[in-house]
Amino acid sequence: MSKRDTYEAKTEELIAPIIAQNGFELVDIEYVKEAGTWYLRIYMDKPGGITIDDCELVSRAFSEILDQEDYIEDSYIMEVSSPGLLRPIKKDKDFERNLEKEIEIKTYRMIDKTKDFVGVLKSYDKDSITIEDESGPRTFLRSDLALVRPYIEF
Repeated sequence: MSKRDTYEAKTEELIAPIIAQNGFELVDIEYVKEAGTWYLRIYMDKPGGITIDDCELVSRAFSEILDQEDYIEDSYIMEVSSPGLLRPIKKDKDFERNLEKEIEIKTYRMIDKTKDFVGVLKSYDKDSITIEDESGPRTFLRSDLALVRPYIEF
């Protein structure tokens, strides 16, 4: 298991009870390096959306645990936030919530000369998802998916 995977798993183990006791949903955790700085990002949601006060509540409670556990070797910045309107669709519960809705897919490799697809999510399983677009049903392996999120036309 990589350092990133280890830190993300330990963070999930420690923060999940805090998020649950406040009636929120843990959406995602990422430990990433951007422009030479490490970030530990925790994304959470609730019906009606997350507020700044919600983020502050969880951030303060989790900061105390981070100080006690001290399991991350690097110096880093912790961020607690909402996943936003374009919340990534990653977990089965996310796919379930988006069945019969329009989604956007970005793939790691070119498929039919493109990496970008939009269609209505028709089905999913542990290995693949199927959308329907103007050309009909199209199935993608989950391992080929770089990003899946709700499609919003601006």
